[in-house]
Amino acid sequence: MLPYRESRITKLILVAFFLLVAAYAYFEGRALLWGPRIAIENRVMTVYEPYIAIEGRAERISSLSMNGKSISVTEDGDFSEPYVLSPGYNRIVLEAKDRFGKTTERSLEIVYVDREPVNDAASTNSTNSPQADSTSSTTLTTGSRP
Repeated sequence: MLPYRESRITKLILVAFFLLVAAYAYFEGRALLWGPRIAIENRVMTVYEPYIAIEGRAERISSLSMNGKSISVTEDGDFSEPYVLSPGYNRIVLEAKDRFGKTTERSLEIVYVDREPVNDAASTNSTNSPQADSTSSTTLTTGSRP
């Protein structure tokens, strides 16, 4: 004979114990189930400065790389990496890998538009008129007509 009686309290304790074990197993196995995650704010943008900082947060990772180059991550998962853009379209690929070999990728598409300096004569005239740039119109007309 068993030293205890079958009662509701015994069943309730056993159910609570197995639910606690299942919750702990889910908590420990979530990295295996969900894999790494990269969170970044803007994935497509236009910028006017050549130097930017790529910032975001990575969770459940063992390594993080940007365009194949390894970057550092804080203990909280935050990262900030400087990047110099080339004029025009730039594509930056972030790749995270976890300790189980799962990978995830996020890409940023950035268009860098180089602003040219605006002189005072061009700002007063219309940009569509042929005499918008006074220096170029003088050099074109000098010596071309009698």
